[in-house]
Amino acid sequence: MTVDWRSKGFWLPHGSLTAEQIAADRPSIFDGGFTWPLLVVRRAAVEANIAAMAAYCRRHGFDFAPHAKTTMAPGLFDAQLRAGAWGLTVATANQALVLRRLGVARVLIANQVLDPTALRWLAAESAAGWEVYFQVDSIAGVRAAGAAGHARVLVELGHPGGRTGVRTLDQLTEVARAAVAEPGVDLAGLTGYEGQIADLSGVDAYLDLLVAGFERLAEAGLLPEQPIVSAGGSAWFDRVTDRFAGLSARARLILRSGASVTHDDGFYRERTPFTRVPEDGTLVAALEIWAQVLSAPEPGLALTGMGKRDAPFDEGLPVPLEIRRTDGTVSSADGLTVTKVNDHHTYVEVADGADVVPGDLVRFGISHPCTAFDKWRDIPVVDEERRVVDVLQTYF
Repeated sequence: MTVDWRSKGFWLPHGSLTAEQIAADRPSIFDGGFTWPLLVVRRAAVEANIAAMAAYCRRHGFDFAPHAKTTMAPGLFDAQLRAGAWGLTVATANQALVLRRLGVARVLIANQVLDPTALRWLAAESAAGWEVYFQVDSIAGVRAAGAAGHARVLVELGHPGGRTGVRTLDQLTEVARAAVAEPGVDLAGLTGYEGQIADLSGVDAYLDLLVAGFERLAEAGLLPEQPIVSAGGSAWFDRVTDRFAGLSARARLILRSGASVTHDDGFYRERTPFTRVPEDGTLVAALEIWAQVLSAPEPGLALTGMGKRDAPFDEGLPVPLEIRRTDGTVSSADGLTVTKVNDHHTYVEVADGADVVPGDLVRFGISHPCTAFDKWRDIPVVDEERRVVDVLQTYF
């Protein structure tokens, strides 16, 4: 892996460096080899999060197939697999292609696949021994899979107002029967996604319906000997382990929580299940963006050189955490609040008593890691002194 002038945040106007060279030198992000804005990943936090989720799944008798679309970073995939992940989850056939080329042995596509080109490739790779699964929620999807052949599918149950997935148990049974009857198609189990449901009672009701769907398909003789039952985003995985617990002796239970690998300082900080069950684990925010104050044009306003191309903004704005002055001293970012972002600027409200001046650096936490990694090609991994110990490359 080579870092050069194409790598945002790295300052290499001439020549290039390998990730190994950078890690061997352990440069500080403040020593001049980097420029702003700069997204970094805190190694200690990532390692703690991976260990926490691995322990959680072992404790509850679940396998873990974390959603790779969050990061699309092979360095993090390797760490999750070394920690015992059963496989990895993706959202598209293109992402599945990346994982196949990276040598990931087991992949779950948590989405429908109807493109004949992708289906033919999946069939060929499956026939060659790759363990890959995808979802179906229609007769058309089953027939498309059958036309390509060699397909392992999971029938998907959705919910009203949600995304893909059949809406009733009758439809679930109909699609499952079609899958069992279709030549070239193997029904491996069933799946769902609860992450878009806003309240706990609604999540439990949906997950209970998914369990009822399992029972209906099992009674009809439509499921294999050890079917897969999968669900679990990063906001409600505690409810998944609770509601699926009774299936543990009869199915392979798989969580897919992807954002847990880095957590955040916004959306998931408020919604992580560990706020409800703190005795069951904890996650630590691992992503931060350093941006420079470019202007303080009027009282109460500062603008930093970070925008929509650098930081996620779809599930909450960046969170100021710390100020680093030009002399290297640091102070709390209390009194700073992000009010909006545009393409290349972040608007920061500065309360009375707070103070930032042009040239200062602000360390921001992010909200929603799933739309952070895709904005960066190469991402420094840092220790707690902000020295670079590795570089992640993303494959978006």
